[in-house]
Amino acid sequence: MNLKTTIQEDNKQLDFCRRHLEVANLTKNHEEIAKLTNEIKTLTLKISEAKSQQQTHLSAKAQKIVALNFNRVLSKTEQADMGKLKKSVRGLMVVHPMTALGKEIGVTEVTGYAHKPF
Repeated sequence: MNLKTTIQEDNKQLDFCRRHLEVANLTKNHEEIAKLTNEIKTLTLKISEAKSQQQTHLSAKAQKIVALNFNRVLSKTEQADMGKLKKSVRGLMVVHPMTALGKEIGVTEVTGYAHKPF
């Protein structure tokens, strides 16, 4: 399973445990409260580890892209016909500013990265 789905599943489980903890607090079921509190701590730790691992992968990918020799902002016509552009330029990596990768790199417009000028 990839990191994104793992984080989603763990967050669902965490929400489930938090809802049950509220019910257990109302019924004053101490055994259930202790069990759920322990599980919430475990899930929180697991989620934070997965997010840090995801951030590490994202940073590594960003470093590889920034290390490419040439980059420039793509025009609207190039963005409209992305398939043609990618076929004409070998190894083109397109980064959109609204994606996690784009935010990591710090681009403000759709930018293309490649080994050679295009």
